[in-house]
Amino acid sequence: MLRYALRRLVYAILTIWVIVTVTFIMMKNLPGDPFENSERMTDQQRQILFEQYGLDKPIWEQYVQYLGDVAQGDLGVSFSFPTRKVTEIIAQGFPNSMELGIWSISIAIVVGLTLGIVAALNHNKGLDYTAMFTAVLGVSIPSFVLGPLLSYYIGVKLEWLPAALWYGPEHRILPSIALSFSTLAILARLMRTSMLDVINQDYIKTAKAKGLSKTAVVFRHTIRNAILPVVTILGPIFVNVITGTLVVEQIFSIPGLGKHFVLSVYSNDYTMIAGLTIFYSVILVAVMYLTDIAYGFIDPRIRLAKGRS
Repeated sequence: MLRYALRRLVYAILTIWVIVTVTFIMMKNLPGDPFENSERMTDQQRQILFEQYGLDKPIWEQYVQYLGDVAQGDLGVSFSFPTRKVTEIIAQGFPNSMELGIWSISIAIVVGLTLGIVAALNHNKGLDYTAMFTAVLGVSIPSFVLGPLLSYYIGVKLEWLPAALWYGPEHRILPSIALSFSTLAILARLMRTSMLDVINQDYIKTAKAKGLSKTAVVFRHTIRNAILPVVTILGPIFVNVITGTLVVEQIFSIPGLGKHFVLSVYSNDYTMIAGLTIFYSVILVAVMYLTDIAYGFIDPRIRLAKGRS
């Protein structure tokens, strides 16, 4: 298992290096420069700023310098906020985005897997149709539509929960539901399909023939094997939820990190663009690495097969 984990770690580090390199190249090919919209700035002032940020150096020298800084955890100073480092902006805004993501993914996992399991165990019955109808709604209604609906009807008209802002636990419920609904639907449909496939396997029939109770068959054999495809996609889904909070953050006035990601593109804030891209990419790679390790624990055949290849 240790050899498998170390091999995956090397792949993860190489992936991060490729991401940093591609991000740097794309950043340098953006049209314009960070200071072109400053109408009151003279050419001499712009030149001073270019020298200050090292933009006057050859590309390869900028790349080497940037690679070294990133390796030390330094993502540079924001062009839009010259007195603040990118890491400081991330440290301030990301915890809120992270918390919203954790709330929403927790709801999606608990409700989505439960719906999928119930639907599969009641195939072609009322509970199955109800669960899948909920899943279809989740796929059909995006968060930027569901968010305002929840905020208006639940928060404003009925006054059951706060319509916006980000203070106590009650403020987390509506935005978390809005963000989790599509993910919940994906997990429910995937779990249902996987469960139905596993239920028809020979080893499930053998377990039933041995006299195991229905509960034992479901929890010890069916769910354990059916959940493997779900574990595989949980990593990307988790990162997608965290990075996809922009619209929900705006609807519910959440002071997260999403707005900086979009504003940095409009203002050609190179350091912010690269810093946020790398930051989110590292999270994705780390989550995928942990997913691979978890996958190896759930099904030892995975790491054994990869060890022979």
